[in-house]
Amino acid sequence: MNAQEKTTTAGVPLVTLNNGVEMPRFGLGTFLQGSNEICRQSCLTALKAGYRHIDTAHAYNDEEGVGQAVKESGIPREEIWITSKLWPNEYGEGKTLKAIDDMLKRLQLDYIDLLYVHQPFGDFVGAWKDMEKAVKMGKVRALGISNFDANDEVWNTIMDSATIKPAVLQIECHPYAQRLEMRKKAAKEGIQVECWFPLGGAMSNGALFKDPVIRKIAEAHGKSPAQIILRWHIQEGFSVIPGATNPDYIKENIQIFDFALTDEEMQQMRSLNKEQRFFTMPEEGVRRMVRENNL
Repeated sequence: MNAQEKTTTAGVPLVTLNNGVEMPRFGLGTFLQGSNEICRQSCLTALKAGYRHIDTAHAYNDEEGVGQAVKESGIPREEIWITSKLWPNEYGEGKTLKAIDDMLKRLQLDYIDLLYVHQPFGDFVGAWKDMEKAVKMGKVRALGISNFDANDEVWNTIMDSATIKPAVLQIECHPYAQRLEMRKKAAKEGIQVECWFPLGGAMSNGALFKDPVIRKIAEAHGKSPAQIILRWHIQEGFSVIPGATNPDYIKENIQIFDFALTDEEMQQMRSLNKEQRFFTMPEEGVRRMVRENNL
């Protein structure tokens, strides 16, 4: 983060996306919140702690909780960045516009800041056409692609068919899976990379927290391993959306803007890369999940 970089009031850096819109690079991910009420409480805790970016999805079944928290927070709507995602059964020209209107109702909002196609299956090209219409109608500010790292074909298809180019790519990314090839692809198109499972997720069994390199850096700064990992993401230029329901973790995660990793520490973190992803469901498994979860 350089001295000239714009930030939110809590010191979170803003990135200017390829469409000129500014997005906070740190937010709360609401995957696996458990219920709308838990999500509402998590979002309120986060907003009070200085978060100004919340990432939800229709598939998470907690958009109502996000919307309620935004309403109750008393923070002006334009100061909060809200991201959501469309599920494949909502894809299709003519069909997706209705799904976006339904999403806005669930969120109790007039517009969504960033809207993703959640999975690269089904008629995502038709969905994208409707998403572009929603941008022109003022219902969405920026468009993104989630999990479009499956293969070159899905990437090329969306790039070739999009009139409004994707502004953000959301993928699993952390020190053990630094996604160098995908980052090159995204950079070529001016696309911001946003990381889900930045701390490894439940499937990692806390592997990143136990890493001796990360633990040593954490000790040197008087910070937790989680804070070191999240700080690394920020200094690498990523956007990052750690999920949590525990109020202490929600507050701890954002306390990463009062210190910086040295160049040497950044190199040590980069040296941990083994492109080891923790969410390892095969493509057919993801397709089955998509088929079975008709929202």
